[in-house]
Amino acid sequence: MARKPYNKSTGRDYDSDYAKFQSSEKAKKDRASRNKARRQLEKEGRVKKGDGKDVSHKNGNPRQNSKSNLEVVSKSKNRGKTRNGKRV
Repeated sequence: MARKPYNKSTGRDYDSDYAKFQSSEKAKKDRASRNKARRQLEKEGRVKKGDGKDVSHKNGNPRQNSKSNLEVVSKSKNRGKTRNGKRV
């Protein structure tokens, strides 16, 4: 059976989205750095799996994982940021 190219409920082609946005080397390195920041704060006990919190990079640079640049915020607050870092 052939794989469908898009999700019927959302109308999105996830294979195409991945190829365009998530498969570049920069995107992979940014994602790895975000995961590393989360693991750092998990080790420190500041976040836990399933706690509803995100690790935010204050300056917006996901590759700068210094302690002074990381903060723990609610998912809604972190994901409500615009691209220039201002809160909505």
